[in-house]
Amino acid sequence: MSGHSKWANIKHKKEKTDAQKAKIFTKIGKEITIAVKAGGGDPNVNSKLRDLIAKAKSNNVPNDNIERCIKKALGATDVNYEEVVYEGYGPAGVAVIVEATTDNRNRTAGEVRHYFDKFGGNMGQTGCVGYLFEPKGLIIIEDEDGEIDEDELMMTALDAGAEDLSADEGVFEITCESDDVYAIKETLEAAGYTIASAEQTKLPSTYVTLESEDDIKHMGLLLEHLEENDDVINIFHNWENEQ
Repeated sequence: MSGHSKWANIKHKKEKTDAQKAKIFTKIGKEITIAVKAGGGDPNVNSKLRDLIAKAKSNNVPNDNIERCIKKALGATDVNYEEVVYEGYGPAGVAVIVEATTDNRNRTAGEVRHYFDKFGGNMGQTGCVGYLFEPKGLIIIEDEDGEIDEDELMMTALDAGAEDLSADEGVFEITCESDDVYAIKETLEAAGYTIASAEQTKLPSTYVTLESEDDIKHMGLLLEHLEENDDVINIFHNWENEQ
């Protein structure tokens, strides 16, 4: 099957420090709070909450933490988080989408704009790069020992509803409709496969390769600062040769 999602360039960290994990838990907690406020605390009727619970479990968030977060959101009256999306360009025209949750839109916008300006890019208008990306589900299975039968995995994935599968250097990348990713993940796990990553993402239609060492350095710093910001939930970009 054709197509290479270049998953390593989108967002996948194989190992995370305790501090990074804590930050991930906090960020997912914000998303859960927004979802509960919008659609209630029952994942059977709140599809957004259902997906976020699956996302939390994929990031090894304990069930007790998830349940506490939902109960807290149901009882809270002073939580005013909102979801915001920023679009812009990094060095040499790399397209960047930043998704955030914030209780202060002006603060978050100012910080994100500052990162773009500081590291050789600029924040643009809504829609300036969004057309370059398509929402997709992305599932990663690592096969460092070469023990997985690609044809068998392909058939299992397709039967579960996946759209595409590609293999590259011991890594299988499975793409699907964004809303189907967690159900397909569960089917693959039930079939005995170990999932390295499963997420709703945005895959770019084109990629930019940075040639200048300065551009590479600045793009890396832009992503690093965005990832460390407590309000930023997801970052998507089309940098081909991410370091």
